[in-house]
Amino acid sequence: MEERIGRIRERMAAAALRAGRSPDEVELIAVSKNHGPDRIREAARCGLRIFGENRVQEARAKMPECPGTLSWHLIGHLQRNKAAQAVALFDRIHSVDSVKLLEALNQACDQAGKSMDIFLEVNVSGEGTKFGFSPEAVPDVLRHGGDWPRLVMVGLMTIPPFTQDPEGARPHFRQLRAYQEQWQQETGIPLESLSMGMSHDFEVAIEEGSHWVRIGTAIFGERSKAGMQ
Repeated sequence: MEERIGRIRERMAAAALRAGRSPDEVELIAVSKNHGPDRIREAARCGLRIFGENRVQEARAKMPECPGTLSWHLIGHLQRNKAAQAVALFDRIHSVDSVKLLEALNQACDQAGKSMDIFLEVNVSGEGTKFGFSPEAVPDVLRHGGDWPRLVMVGLMTIPPFTQDPEGARPHFRQLRAYQEQWQQETGIPLESLSMGMSHDFEVAIEEGSHWVRIGTAIFGERSKAGMQ
């Protein structure tokens, strides 16, 4: 695992330099979905500190058996009825995809007496099977950000359609960056971070401006339910 992580970091740095960026601008999120606490502890021993989970229930079961120094990010679709649990467990949520979820998270944060950094998930491709705000809806959401004072909109996230060639994702990543710049100007909200890129296409994402890449398979290998036993 240490060798795999080292190669990933080398590829991340090279992609950043190709784009004229500092490698320090990009954070690695280890996607630990369907991998048990033993594998997470191993990854932590290799120097990883930020872990991404897709489901609240799975994360809640694993976290007590993992080092307390880790930072946990929710990267999967979140149901409103689990908003309070998500607020209690996670440091950031990358997948906020509806106004109703914004309302539920703000209420949960208010009750917990805390604030939460969030990313708005944007359905750049327009695929019906993808979660996320339509690009047309985002500026209005940003302008109403004061309605959810406990939530800090730190950036945007997207998941492009899968293609065998990672270059197929480039137009979607480039479009999200263009939206970021456009919406910053229109609303005055910094939206400093872009969360985009996974094991298959993270180098392209970094070249197009990503600050957070979500990598699971390239670190842990193929996921399986057995990994949770």
